[in-house]
Amino acid sequence: MTGEPGLLVRRVNGLLSRLVAEEPVIALHGPRSVGKSTVLRVLALDHGVEVIDLDDVETREALAGNLALVTGGETPLCIDEYQRVPDVLDAIKTRLNREGSRPGVAVITGSTRQEALPATAQALTGRLHTVTIWPLSQGELTAGHENLLEALRADPETVVPQHPTSETTREDYVARVCAGGLPLAVRRSETARARWFDDFVRQSVERDALELSRVRQRQSLAELLTRMASQTGQLLNITKAAEALGVERRTAEAHLRLLEDLFLVVRLPGWGKTLRSRVSVRPKVHLVDSGLAARLLRLTPAKLATVDPAALTEFGNLLETFVVGELRKQASWLDEHIALGHWRTSDGAEVDLVAEFDDGQVLAFEVKASQRATRTDVSGLQQLRDVLGSRFRAGVVFTTGQRTYTHCDRIHIMPIDRLWQPNDLDAPAP
Repeated sequence: MTGEPGLLVRRVNGLLSRLVAEEPVIALHGPRSVGKSTVLRVLALDHGVEVIDLDDVETREALAGNLALVTGGETPLCIDEYQRVPDVLDAIKTRLNREGSRPGVAVITGSTRQEALPATAQALTGRLHTVTIWPLSQGELTAGHENLLEALRADPETVVPQHPTSETTREDYVARVCAGGLPLAVRRSETARARWFDDFVRQSVERDALELSRVRQRQSLAELLTRMASQTGQLLNITKAAEALGVERRTAEAHLRLLEDLFLVVRLPGWGKTLRSRVSVRPKVHLVDSGLAARLLRLTPAKLATVDPAALTEFGNLLETFVVGELRKQASWLDEHIALGHWRTSDGAEVDLVAEFDDGQVLAFEVKASQRATRTDVSGLQQLRDVLGSRFRAGVVFTTGQRTYTHCDRIHIMPIDRLWQPNDLDAPAP
């Protein structure tokens, strides 16, 4: 991957380069302004092809009237915001039918989930591989190479001693949580970032949502997004949200699906319901970006820096969304599929994030805003470890403290900044 000066090469570009050699069509999906176009431009430069930008009106009109540009153009076809001209998928299908489903025919980007598009979007079923582009990770923001998931998967015992202490303060974590990872927001001043988030929400609701679905109640859609921000890091309660908005539950559910289709809200499903009958199947809800959630809740670093009980609770929920988001990003650029969920039992045992690999091995994570981990903080991980036995690879309690250490069998305590510290995968076991 070469890119060009000033063009950020994302971690997902490595995965994308490998997929182009294996898959006929790759769709890059994610929220608006997350950097999909940049990822596509890097790929196009590496392959010496142009990007067809369907956000550009003239390009869109030209392509809509002459789809032969797709059926005969140089490959890989790099098409940005393909949902603007969904018929382009039929044109790609025609080319595949003619030339065979060879690798590297097209890479396309879209700001909505494919399942939410019209029926024509299903034209490439079986020949299209989807990759989600999430906001920038903390490692990407600092030009680092975070690999905690990979390292824990390879050998947890070599990970713990590599970065035994941390100098990151609670104030540093508050600043990172409020900044989030959306490229056009993260490096702005606090005031400018707030304006950008307000515009981002307005455009998502007034433009993208209306294009995707005929939503008449735009105000209730925007209000539901704020309600979801107030529930971020918690079990989803759509009934409570519907009552607060004064709409029927089915309306709120439909609007929530739309927010998911736009990648503004992410449901984290209940995991492991086959392990015990008492495991909860209710999902948790997370906003796609902790900075967006903080802005919707009008939470600033100054407000979160207080010791007010409400502020402490709000920071804890935002911090969980931040950490879960970072782990989701790391999972997204790995070759191996990882199923993510949360674990919660009816008698109170819970784990914030469970990552299950294809071979059944499990990593589990708990997030705490405190500096120290208590016995209660590790109890959920211990119960899950005992239920899974040898399938339980490692559990981690993330804290805002400074020390990394092993608490007990396969359960470790780590500062949150271990998420973006590089780990030597070839380090010898202690």
